[in-house]
Amino acid sequence: MARSRSPRLDAPLGRGTTLGRGTPRQRSTSRDRFGRFTEWVARAMGTPAFLLILTLFCVLWICWNTLLPDNLRFDDAALGFTALTLMLSLQASYAAPLILLAQNRQDDRDRVQIEQDRQRAERNLADTEYLAREIVALRMSLEERNNQVVTRDVLRQELKALLAELGEHDEPGERRPGGRTSS
Repeated sequence: MARSRSPRLDAPLGRGTTLGRGTPRQRSTSRDRFGRFTEWVARAMGTPAFLLILTLFCVLWICWNTLLPDNLRFDDAALGFTALTLMLSLQASYAAPLILLAQNRQDDRDRVQIEQDRQRAERNLADTEYLAREIVALRMSLEERNNQVVTRDVLRQELKALLAELGEHDEPGERRPGGRTSS
């Protein structure tokens, strides 16, 4: 009898896993791969090398279609290089959304980083406040200790109270310091 696999309740679902199977979803992998591709395109389009290559491509295209014999030309200069215009428009129409997708991914990463920074700042603030309270408590206890003036009378009273307490705990016939016996 075939038993259907139920989701395991003793382990949380990981990010990018399907219910109960524990295998990564293909969709999230391809989405991440496409996201990395869009970031690569956005980074590449923002470089001087890309602009130089695009400029060389256009110069070669125009030179090919103006300087070579008519039978080797594929884009007519009289029509304003229609194919070149189409190629550049196609490139621009794909570049803009890819750049926006890359910016969205960067915004998501920035949002996560900002949240982590906020949590770290809250922890630092709580730690700092705790340390400040501890320092104030230490300072107050030191001031209290320094402000206590022990006079001779207070010291005598404390010593008498201690001796009386010790006398209550002594048993009769036990030798006290100083050679006296308790009665």
